[in-house]
Amino acid sequence: MTEKEKMINGELYEAFGEELLGERQYAKELIFDYNNLRPREVEKRNEIIRKLFSNTGNEFFIEPPFRCDYGYNISIGENFYSNYNCTILDCAKVTIGDNVLFAPNVSLFTAGHPIHFEPRNRGFEYAFPITIGNNVWVGGGVIINPDITIGDNVVIGSGSVVTKDIPSDCIAVGNPCKVIRQITEEDKQYYFKKLKIER
Repeated sequence: MTEKEKMINGELYEAFGEELLGERQYAKELIFDYNNLRPREVEKRNEIIRKLFSNTGNEFFIEPPFRCDYGYNISIGENFYSNYNCTILDCAKVTIGDNVLFAPNVSLFTAGHPIHFEPRNRGFEYAFPITIGNNVWVGGGVIINPDITIGDNVVIGSGSVVTKDIPSDCIAVGNPCKVIRQITEEDKQYYFKKLKIER
């Protein structure tokens, strides 16, 4: 089994073999071009993302700078928006649903290392998938760790570190991130605290 196959299968793998290093270098070249295009060159940026990712919706907008490891493990749904400084370590599958918003400095880490220093010093890594449902807003500075599923219609508060699955229809915040309440029909009336939506 190759190191890439081990990576995809959730087994321990070594990331600096020729195949995986070459694929990361290829992605970095594309991302370098992406991050250095002029702001008005939106369609050129989108062409690079379509080439890099395994799947995209028709409509998406990713503000540069953006970083990822491979790109081919990332799938985004319709109407995805990511603000500045998004980092996705996509050593395993990252699946993002429709109508998902990322605030600035959101990081998704599918990769990890053994806790004990001896296997870690031997260069071993592992990777497990991240799945984000539909209609999710991920606040600024959020970190999502490996092997996490976030349900539909969720808000993750700024600065949270997501270490466990988050169910649908809730607000979750903190380090570690925890559900603080369900989202209700009453929330439809307000845009910030008790300020009402009048239009």
